[in-house]
Amino acid sequence: MSSISKTIKTTSTSQLCTVAAGCFWGTEHMYRKHYNDRIIDAKVGFANGTTSQPSYKEVCGGNTGHTEALQISFEPSKVSYKELIEFFFLIHDPTTVNSQGPDVGLQYRSAIFTHDDSQGQIARQVKEESQKKWYPHDKIVTTIEPIKNFWDAEEYHQEYLFKNPTGYQCPTHVLRTVPK
Repeated sequence: MSSISKTIKTTSTSQLCTVAAGCFWGTEHMYRKHYNDRIIDAKVGFANGTTSQPSYKEVCGGNTGHTEALQISFEPSKVSYKELIEFFFLIHDPTTVNSQGPDVGLQYRSAIFTHDDSQGQIARQVKEESQKKWYPHDKIVTTIEPIKNFWDAEEYHQEYLFKNPTGYQCPTHVLRTVPK
């Protein structure tokens, strides 16, 4: 049985996009800074693990199989899923296995969690295009898999870098504008 975030704001026509690009604080910060006027809501949490309602401490312990992720609710008429995924490949290093900068472990892997077959097709297409354009010398290791579950992280993690502007931010969370 799948468990998807129950607290994220949605509409009758909105869709969900779930991505993991290392530390979820930086991922959320990047998306909110660039898309806040075009998304409905976003929540940081834990995706595709083996336990129900894990805590941050449990996920960091490495035994739950969860990945730190960002779930975005968006209106396709304002921003496309494809654009959100293209942005994903530009705000982290998708060529490192289970790590981003100094953050190491399964919870920091690069992943796209799809909500339907159409999203899977778009994600694979964008990954291939990004490989050629942005990372021609390093293999993208981002996994693309169906979302199985998503548990909201504790409240203090939500919009963390907006509440704590001097808080830790992974050095790989920068918007790339020149191919690597």
